[in-house]
Amino acid sequence: MRALLVDDERLALQRMEWLIKQHAGGELEWSGAFLDPYDALEAAQAEQPDIAFLDIELPEMNGFELAERLLLIRPKIRIVFVTAYQDYAIKAFDINALDYLLKPVAADRLSITMQRAREAMVLSTQEVAVQESMTLCCFPSLYFRDGYGQARSFTWKTLKAEELFAYLIHRRGLTVNKQELLDLLWPDYDAKKATAQLHTAIYQIRKVIESAKLDLGIIYKDGGYRLTMGSLAVDIDLWESHVRELPPLSADTLELHLRLYTEQSADYLADHRYSWAEWERDRIRLVWLRQAKPIAVWYYRNGQYGDAATIYQHMLDRAPDMEDGYFGLMKTNAALNYSSEVMKLYHTVASRLREAFNVAPSRELTEWYDDWKRHAMTGD
Repeated sequence: MRALLVDDERLALQRMEWLIKQHAGGELEWSGAFLDPYDALEAAQAEQPDIAFLDIELPEMNGFELAERLLLIRPKIRIVFVTAYQDYAIKAFDINALDYLLKPVAADRLSITMQRAREAMVLSTQEVAVQESMTLCCFPSLYFRDGYGQARSFTWKTLKAEELFAYLIHRRGLTVNKQELLDLLWPDYDAKKATAQLHTAIYQIRKVIESAKLDLGIIYKDGGYRLTMGSLAVDIDLWESHVRELPPLSADTLELHLRLYTEQSADYLADHRYSWAEWERDRIRLVWLRQAKPIAVWYYRNGQYGDAATIYQHMLDRAPDMEDGYFGLMKTNAALNYSSEVMKLYHTVASRLREAFNVAPSRELTEWYDDWKRHAMTGD
């Protein structure tokens, strides 16, 4: 533990410093003992203490004000108030203080405080470990996985609050202009009513984050809102980083490729169908297709046509306006001598591309099909 001590009486400061060092032993790192609370704040910026012992009766800034400022710098710091007056006890615990010590501080009472501090540190470490393994998930809907890998749903009072949360995750790392949010979510409301709705939705999101114990925050700055991610990861970020790090596909790495292929078998926020997510939905689908196609090709080249057909069909289902799935499935059916299926697939893709884009199948696909058909008709 790193400890910080503030008292404006020099003798009291020296005595408390001596007591703390006696009862903390080798587990304590000293961030400093200060007569001036402003000096303590500067030290807190640099030292990041875990526990602060604060006298309440300080000049210029009392101990409660100092505690609030320290919590802004170090949100998880444990506060112990030290004072000669018992009247402050209730207010001390309103600030969620770890303990409240009366002067002169007895050694055995300080021992109890230090034990509480140790226990709080252990719980905090466990909490951080759990939070760091939590994940926000966007496939196919918005939910989260807790520190034990269990899927947990959010409870929303309004659909607008849920959509706003999804949009802030979508724009994570950026400050989203307030007017952009009003235009996106409440385009038919007047400015005053839309702003009230936005503030209500932000409040609901903060309550949901608090209830789920997620390491997330929402800050308002420069006319916009920003979602701060803390230690929380987003499933798509993790998945894409793993895809980028994939080794070349081989018999030894096939299982790893298949696991990533399976992880994103549904579209981004598919269950919500937010129109603003369409571009990202298409982009991620293309990343998935580029990752899935080599697996299908590998199966095909190794004569595992059933496995190849399964993946090509999945590609076709997720991207019916792209010819990759059709073409691969045509080749697979040709290898299995399913001639009627090959012809049906060709006519389907030709019709689909004509209706969607007014174009014909690619030259490569057409030439392959014509060559296959010629050999199929002649029996060569």
